[in-house]
Amino acid sequence: MQVNNKNIYKVLLISSFVGLNIALLFGLSTILGYLNTGAERTSMLHLERETLNTYLPKVIWGNLENPGRVMEEQTLAEIQNDYLFSWHIKNNALKTNTKEGIADFYTDSSRVALYNIIDYNKKQKTSVEGTTLTHHPELEFYSADGQLVVFTDKNVVEYQKVFKNKKLITTVKDTATYKVLMLLEDGFWRIRHIKRMDKAVMHDSIAQPKKVYTTHGKQLLKNGNPFTIKGVNYYPKNSPWDMYGDKFNTDTIANDFDIIRNAGLNTIRIFVPYEDFGKADVIPEKVEKLKKVLDLAETKQLAVVVTLFDFYGDYSINNWTLTHRHAEKIITAFKDYPAILAWDIKNEPDLDFESRGQERVTAWLENIIPLVKQWDANHLVTIGWSNTDDATELSNLVDFVSYHYYQDIKHFAAKQNTLQKATKKPVVLQEFGVSSYNGFWNWFGNDEDDQAEYHKKMQAIFKEKQLAFISWTLYDFATVPSNVVGKKPWVRNKQKAFGFIDVGGNKKPSYLHITY
Repeated sequence: MQVNNKNIYKVLLISSFVGLNIALLFGLSTILGYLNTGAERTSMLHLERETLNTYLPKVIWGNLENPGRVMEEQTLAEIQNDYLFSWHIKNNALKTNTKEGIADFYTDSSRVALYNIIDYNKKQKTSVEGTTLTHHPELEFYSADGQLVVFTDKNVVEYQKVFKNKKLITTVKDTATYKVLMLLEDGFWRIRHIKRMDKAVMHDSIAQPKKVYTTHGKQLLKNGNPFTIKGVNYYPKNSPWDMYGDKFNTDTIANDFDIIRNAGLNTIRIFVPYEDFGKADVIPEKVEKLKKVLDLAETKQLAVVVTLFDFYGDYSINNWTLTHRHAEKIITAFKDYPAILAWDIKNEPDLDFESRGQERVTAWLENIIPLVKQWDANHLVTIGWSNTDDATELSNLVDFVSYHYYQDIKHFAAKQNTLQKATKKPVVLQEFGVSSYNGFWNWFGNDEDDQAEYHKKMQAIFKEKQLAFISWTLYDFATVPSNVVGKKPWVRNKQKAFGFIDVGGNKKPSYLHITY
């Protein structure tokens, strides 16, 4: 028995020795592998190597000619990526007053100035939240050994908010030109020198394209003739708030457009959900479905108000460039589509004033609208405000004023009249209506006859004053997603019954008053 125990001990001892040596060898090989490969900057900083989902200002390279060495496509992409990340790191540093990451994107001499600014701001309890929106670099020099590049970054549009003691003291939007020198070190392009020039360089003006829809004073025009919007907000009845999903069907949409046109309407309003379309990385299949909708609208002679950024609610400066790339990809894809009457930048952004801050929301709108007009000079621009009181916000930037009205009908004429007097631009009632739900969760609500009477009275006002309108909505819906109106059953059930056609496809009494 004792001999057997000794043998067992020997086996265990030998096994332990072998196992320990294997572990040591594995550990040494791992360490050597790490030392040989070198550290990745982004792994140390917990940053993504690609700028996707972090920082995506618009970059348009101009001149790339270089007498000494031709600029390689891959090298140019690496230079651009590291250059943008240098701005991203700088913006984060000035926002948080920390120096993290600066050494990885700036050489020894160039980082000193940034460190001094950060130290000064920290002492003054000042921070700067900023971003750049566009860059127009032009190559000046690319060394024969491929280790140095010089370029001029023209018309860099910068936006900054300056805080002192965490209180906003000013906002600055500026356009500047920078002379930039970058060095290739350890496989990465770093800023060696960046100097702001005195004057920005303006680009040549772009020829004005032909427009289908225009404005003159308080009048909307189509091909130069007065055009009064008579429309309806549209979702297919079986896929509300999911128009471009698995149930997408062109036959269904075409049939609905026939119904709308035959009812005497000339306009629809549709929605592009920000996340559903892929945010900055716009999904081509979704764009293709939107294209089919717009093609059908053109065939059926329906004007389209396309509402962007549905279900978007961030507005933070850090994400501005991502929203810009999202909008640019969609808008430039459809800038020549004659069916589009207008881009509606955001549905009811004023409802985010309390939770996100009015200044943050309006700043985002102020900065994206000029870009939309730059990407597409063919179509009008508006904002779908939730009420008449907020509808004059940023009216100087839009082509016509849009608002929604779900208050008591007896106040409508007065509020509409006040708004008309407050602006010199066309005014469009972009959403209105009442629900015909008066079931278990709303015993004292309106029924279908009440709904019909409401629309009859509204249409009488529209006819008398020749007002533009887009009602909510064509169909009743069997279901309403909880992320749209929440989970409260009295709210969700009410939202299901705003339509002129019920879930069975039957026209409700209100259908007789869908227009005048």
